[in-house]
Amino acid sequence: MPLIGPLFAAGGLCAAGGIFSWAAVAPSSQLFGPTIRQTGDKSTIALTFDDGPNPAITPALLDLLDRYEARATFFQIGKYVRAHPGLAREVVKRGHTVGNHTDSHPRLVFLPTARIADELRRCDDALVSATGNRSRWMRPPYGFRGPQLEGAVRSWCGNARVVMWSVSGYDWRPGPADRIIQRLRHARGGDIVLLHDGDHRMSEGNRQHTLAALQYWLPRWKDAGIRFASMDDAAGPKSI
Repeated sequence: MPLIGPLFAAGGLCAAGGIFSWAAVAPSSQLFGPTIRQTGDKSTIALTFDDGPNPAITPALLDLLDRYEARATFFQIGKYVRAHPGLAREVVKRGHTVGNHTDSHPRLVFLPTARIADELRRCDDALVSATGNRSRWMRPPYGFRGPQLEGAVRSWCGNARVVMWSVSGYDWRPGPADRIIQRLRHARGGDIVLLHDGDHRMSEGNRQHTLAALQYWLPRWKDAGIRFASMDDAAGPKSI
């Protein structure tokens, strides 16, 4: 009998740890603050690209998006914006939205609020310097969040929104384009799709597989009547 109390306590700690872990990584979790993962419009898909700008692939991606009149959102890393400001500027010139993906792509879940806010501000400074635009969208690296993220985001930009996703291409590692093509078959109108035009570990990562998958899907989505919305286009009260 004396063991019952400690056992219940241990069970409670395990349950709390499981809930924290789920809330920290699950794209659908709202436990650590509100996020957006749908466009709210069944006629649109929001294509989003993380970890750029990347001179090895972003220019070709921009040309492909132009071909299908597709507008997208690029969540860019501050250090790569500073390295390639002209490319960041070109993204905006082509009509796309830029978002804040922190300055150095750290795991935010255990960082203090002030450090997260500093990461966001430094990325924001790089975006403003390169493009003249101040973004109100952010995506946490790896999708990792903690209870301190909401306060850090408010500290950086009071009306900023955290954008997650409802479909992922799982394209952050090089691999056959066919795998991404198969994963993207689940995308439907209303989805926010996570893809990558960059690699947070290096300035010019290989993302040819992502480009090839979109060469397959963009004409098919367009033929199905899907419109492609940036987060600026998709923002609204129905976005959740």
